[in-house]
Amino acid sequence: MNTSIYIAKRYLVSSKKMHAINIISGISMMGILIGTAVLITLLSVFNGLEKVIVGINSNFSPELRVEARLGKTFDPNTAFFRSLHKDDRLFSYTEVLQDKVVIQYGDKTFIGNLKGVSSEFQRNPHLDSIILDGSFTLHYSNNSPMAVIGVIVQNNLSVNVHNSFFPLQIYSPKRGNSVSINPADEFTTRSIFPSGVFSIQQDYDDIVIVPIEFARGLLDIPIGVSSIDLNYKKGTDLAAVQAELQEKIGKGFTVKTRREQDTILYKTLNYEKWALFMILTFVLIIAAFNIVGSLTILVIDKRKDIAILTSLGANKQLIRGIFFFEGMMISLIGCFIGMVLGLAFCILQQHYGFITVDGKISVPNNAYPIDIKPVDFGLVFLTVIIISVIASGISARLSVKGLDDIKHDL
Repeated sequence: MNTSIYIAKRYLVSSKKMHAINIISGISMMGILIGTAVLITLLSVFNGLEKVIVGINSNFSPELRVEARLGKTFDPNTAFFRSLHKDDRLFSYTEVLQDKVVIQYGDKTFIGNLKGVSSEFQRNPHLDSIILDGSFTLHYSNNSPMAVIGVIVQNNLSVNVHNSFFPLQIYSPKRGNSVSINPADEFTTRSIFPSGVFSIQQDYDDIVIVPIEFARGLLDIPIGVSSIDLNYKKGTDLAAVQAELQEKIGKGFTVKTRREQDTILYKTLNYEKWALFMILTFVLIIAAFNIVGSLTILVIDKRKDIAILTSLGANKQLIRGIFFFEGMMISLIGCFIGMVLGLAFCILQQHYGFITVDGKISVPNNAYPIDIKPVDFGLVFLTVIIISVIASGISARLSVKGLDDIKHDL
């Protein structure tokens, strides 16, 4: 065993009396322990929240979306899209036509988004999970169109989906229409009854979903679509499919994954997670630099031992190594115990859910979501190691700075 490590270990575990140095070292270790445990726990909480939010979002967003790089709409009736629709790997192929509209219900109005979808949209088996009231129905039994509205639309218009006497009035500006004395002549108006209310997240909850035929009539776009939404059967390599489609479709279109469809949501989740990580890292830095104080006191306490070692031929490198490894041992013990405690807490939360979350977020038993990722443990361990090396290195340099004075005094 390395001499410096052996002596550092003896200093750490062989003290028979509780001196100030033991207390200070224990406090330093406890600071690393608590900081590590909290960091592991909160990173796992953010992972869980991200998993839940992305899971809810995936109930509505397609796995891949094809959009035109320029212009609001494009013609889906081409040889490429017809062959794409016949791809055996596809689970659903949905034509989407979307635009801003004015929605009126009774004496209230709201500016929202109209989303017309083709029939394969309802193949999504998770649509019922986002419904708050009513049902996800886009056609009456007689094939008349119906609308499913976001909760923001409902709240602003006070829509009652169970009242069959008051339909939604939806207005869209007429295309190429000249200015008229009567403002009503400048809009195309259609009526449609709501069948249900859904909630996903704020960016989606101002949408009114209708059959694409209704949207085409209202928006006066008989052929074009805003996008084509694609969902694939389980086991399909989406990255390979995306690359394949992008190569075949050319530069005039983009093929986006779920993350690329909603970059703001994913960036916000990541920014919040890493901002929290940086804040807690500063807490760890403060805890780690308590080691400098504890090792400084240890140097003072072991002045006689240092003098004896130097008289026996120990050089500055060995002395420096003793206090460096002492600091690293304090940090590593605190780090490992903290990671174990953080992991234990996360596992208990996953199984028993003793901390709950309020609101309408869809999680089992309203338990705060936890998602344990090994990469977080590696990241936290690496962070603690870097901070500890710096703090221990400073302490080791201080330990030999006054070595000549120690030898002179003794």
